[in-house]
Amino acid sequence: MISLAGRDILHSWGKFVFTGIGLGLLIGVTLTMAGVYRGMVDDANVLLDNSGADLWVVQQDTLGPYAESSSIYDDTYRGILGMSGVARAANVTYLTMQVRQLVDGGTRDVRAMVVGITPDGPGHPGQPGYLVDGRHLTRGHYEAVADIATGFALGERIRIRRNEFTVVGLTRRMVSSGGDPMVFIPIKDAQEAQFLKDNDAIVRQRARTAQNPALNRPGVPGLLNAVIASQSTNPTVNAVLVQVKHGADPDTVAEPIRRWKRLTVYTRTQMQDILIKKLIATAAKQIAMFLVILAIVSAAIVAFIIYTLTMGKIREIAVLKLIGTKNRTIAAMILQQAVALGLIGFVVGKISATFWAPIFPKYVLLESGDAVRGFVAVMVICVLASVLAIRAALKVDPAEAIGG
Repeated sequence: MISLAGRDILHSWGKFVFTGIGLGLLIGVTLTMAGVYRGMVDDANVLLDNSGADLWVVQQDTLGPYAESSSIYDDTYRGILGMSGVARAANVTYLTMQVRQLVDGGTRDVRAMVVGITPDGPGHPGQPGYLVDGRHLTRGHYEAVADIATGFALGERIRIRRNEFTVVGLTRRMVSSGGDPMVFIPIKDAQEAQFLKDNDAIVRQRARTAQNPALNRPGVPGLLNAVIASQSTNPTVNAVLVQVKHGADPDTVAEPIRRWKRLTVYTRTQMQDILIKKLIATAAKQIAMFLVILAIVSAAIVAFIIYTLTMGKIREIAVLKLIGTKNRTIAAMILQQAVALGLIGFVVGKISATFWAPIFPKYVLLESGDAVRGFVAVMVICVLASVLAIRAALKVDPAEAIGG
């Protein structure tokens, strides 16, 4: 059978190959968009895995520390530790902010999720589990463990609000659900940083408190100082992370905490649903819309290219019809040409996505399953896009072969 694709490659290979490369770049963008969504889901799962928790205890009727503001007292974990089936419990705070790196001759701001943890050592809830260099937090103040994606190095000084911290450890792949790298600091420092007011606000608050006759009674010495001291400390955390005993059912352990502590408790499955179905749901819909639009654009481009290439060989097709070539043979040649273009485009797109994915600021996860689905979609699009060209070719009058 005569091959139109082979003829194009032999006689006008530049046009055919560069058309395939252009289509391939478009397919590469499509695969990358799918990889961005996979990366977002993977970030959410990594966040849950790295917390080391089986249960998340948060403020009543809130969605927890990742999706919604949650505030509970920092002594709550003591009561939870005494509950049946609880092996470990630890306070944790989360705060997304700009962390300032103090480098020679200047500063550099890095957006990160600051996590306040109790320096209990590895294995406890909330502790960074993948330390690649340095050590864990051992002191109660001014030490930090940072993910390598922040660009921080061991021994470097970083500033979080007013305080400076020394980086004593480095982790890998410790990220928030939004892909921001994590910086772990002692819980007391995180509590201070989360609700720290500026000096002017503190002075004004103290003046208001002193002017309040109910809080500054002349006959009650020490009352004003006690009130100011209580206003200057932050006794709350965002959540308590709980590990259940080996063999215990998380749902069974969670129920008495909900009932007796008057708090909301999420299991891993519930927290995973919150992260994936609520936090990234809008982003997932946007990406799905982009994928649909890219598929339509790809189909339109392939249809236009195949139609143009077919119309460029209209006289040859007329000759084929004149010598008695069957319609299905002509249709198969055009279909073969579309499939060849799709193959070149998919190979170029897969290679392009693999090369540029690591340089994206967000994590791009290219899965083999998506590549297979993408290949099938490209082939289907190419087949459908060739229908217009096939119809045009089958309507060609054989008389055109002799200039009729």
